[in-house]
Amino acid sequence: MPWVQLKLHIASPLAEKLEAMLSELGAAAVTMTDAEDQPLFEPPVGTTPLWDNTIVTGLFPAETSAEFIISQLEPMLGDTPLPEWKAEILEDQDWTRTWMDSFKPMRFGKRLWICPSTYEPPAPDDINILLDPGLAFGTGTHPTTAMCLTWLDEHPPTDKTVIDYGCGSGILALAAAKLGARNIYAIDNDPQALIATRSNSEQNGLAGKIQTFLPDEFKPVQVDLLLANILAGPLHELVGHFARLLIPGGQLVLSGLLENQASDLISTYETSFDLVVYQQEEEWVCLHGRRRI
Repeated sequence: MPWVQLKLHIASPLAEKLEAMLSELGAAAVTMTDAEDQPLFEPPVGTTPLWDNTIVTGLFPAETSAEFIISQLEPMLGDTPLPEWKAEILEDQDWTRTWMDSFKPMRFGKRLWICPSTYEPPAPDDINILLDPGLAFGTGTHPTTAMCLTWLDEHPPTDKTVIDYGCGSGILALAAAKLGARNIYAIDNDPQALIATRSNSEQNGLAGKIQTFLPDEFKPVQVDLLLANILAGPLHELVGHFARLLIPGGQLVLSGLLENQASDLISTYETSFDLVVYQQEEEWVCLHGRRRI
């Protein structure tokens, strides 16, 4: 089927924030390309370098109104002026395969790799997750996901029960399973995300470890570790729910928030959790800590 392709020109410091916003507004996929033919040299492993001026492209279903997406985007940008934009119809094609050309194997921490299926794993003896770009957010290229993956590599959940709340592609659930988790519950309010998670679980031989649920379908159980890579607004609303889902002393990892949102979120969670900043990449922050006993 055809797609609506929405292209926005923006300076690099804001490109990743815009990427997250387009994903939140329902983009099937988001890519970033150079607007000025600027060369980029080989980056450190696991980083996502950007050009000074970047074209951020969101791919939406054919029935989507580009004007509606722009009207929703403007208030999300706050004081940032609306970027120059244009929309065009992209006729049916293997767009996923086209975009995979720029998706390369990435390492997180010391031994955790995310590899597209078109590549041989660079380090076969390390922990490798096969994952291709698809219709759900999460391939490890965004700093919020990358920090969660690095945390998991440093804190392998061996024999633990885990919730991946807002699972998207299931990338964090897959990593937890590969790193030894006993049982993983992947939860998302987007049915497409659950389909993607199940497909990716099967591709990696992990279907028996990962169960998928819509939030209203999940019968609460207490787990050892909860991962939530979503936005700051929902994280504030979910504090009580997360407290009920974690055992006393259970670990919590929160990502998807900006540096200027971290202190308020820590304050929201302080009645039930001891949280600190685990890592920051550019303006994005990841928090971790434990539920109080």
